Amino acid sequence: MKKLLIFLMLVSGSLFTFAQDTENNPNQYTNSADNLLSNNSKLLVGGYGEVHYNQPLSGSTYNNGKLDVHRVVMLLGYNFNEKTQFISEIEYEHVKEVYVEQAFLQYKLNNSINFRGGLMLVPMGIINEYHEPTTFHGVERPLIDNTITPTTWREIGFGVTGTILPASLKYQAYVMNGFNGYDGSAKLNGAKGLRSGRQKGAEAFSSSPNFAGKIEYFGIRGLNLGLSTYLGKTQSRLYNGIDKDDDAAIAMADSSVVGISMLGLDARYSISGLQLRGQLYYASLSNTDNYNVFTGTDGDLNDVGSAMIGYYAEAAYNVFRTIDTELQLTPFVRYEFLNTHSSVENNITKNTAYEKTAITTGLTLALTKGAVVKTDIQFVKNAATDTYAKTFSAGIGVMF
Repeated sequence: MKKLLIFLMLVSGSLFTFAQDTENNPNQYTNSADNLLSNNSKLLVGGYGEVHYNQPLSGSTYNNGKLDVHRVVMLLGYNFNEKTQFISEIEYEHVKEVYVEQAFLQYKLNNSINFRGGLMLVPMGIINEYHEPTTFHGVERPLIDNTITPTTWREIGFGVTGTILPASLKYQAYVMNGFNGYDGSAKLNGAKGLRSGRQKGAEAFSSSPNFAGKIEYFGIRGLNLGLSTYLGKTQSRLYNGIDKDDDAAIAMADSSVVGISMLGLDARYSISGLQLRGQLYYASLSNTDNYNVFTGTDGDLNDVGSAMIGYYAEAAYNVFRTIDTELQLTPFVRYEFLNTHSSVENNITKNTAYEKTAITTGLTLALTKGAVVKTDIQFVKNAATDTYAKTFSAGIGVMF
């Protein structure tokens, strides 16, 4: 908790010190879907992709590097008229896997209210929505956006979104399908957090609705502040077809469900080449005692924690800012903390290996708008060991 308080003080102090006496800018941050939605053409085409090289570093062993076409995503959309739009993203991962990342229909009621339904990104934090390789520093996405908010996290739902310009606010509010918590085996655990529970709209099943919402403030030029929340329960196949009077079956199904209350805070600020970014997730999980007992295997309990926390602070600076060139060379450093066993219920003990700190530092070279070359080195240590695991990474990324 002391680390968290220091982190919040540093981030908020830095952001508001630099943010005085600046002008409004309502369109600071956009992702690939935003770019399509703002396009007036009938047929909408876009895309993004990244190719990575990851090399573990060790003084005592040889390690093979990994080269991967991590993802190539094609965006297709269509403007039926000035009010009705369809957006889709087809993602190819690791050359051989194909997913639908988004597929939603939007109807614009007025400038402040848009109705949206289909397969959509859950509006939590920064990276889950702004995950294109040109929108963040570092070859790989932050650790907390892999485990607590499992980017790319998307589910089927419907709701409203819009921008209230007089208040400098952007909002989203959706009723969505939840994580798969149990379909014959447990999908949640301490090591991977919530990641394996994503249903991704692939023949997803639903036993109870969930809510996701976010509000962003952009009233100071260069500054964007976000508050997001996710509330609901994981889904369980055990509810399907049970008699409403069968108390034993209902109790068993209840034991296969975890309640989730998640809060996200994020901040981004840029001025004169300086870029600051910070993010915090806190997830409170209920019924984990019963879930861990019910979903244990071979006499061993499952190990889902009752609270997860993760945060990071990042600073970067474009050293080519004063040079008359389209190139941008931006060194950065990011400190990150993650703990999927921030607290646990009575039936398990905390696993200190799930408490991790990471320091990532590197360079981003923007060749032009939408094309980057990246390199970094990352040091990761968990509380069960005194040594850092080191990985060198390099990659290219595009968005158009």
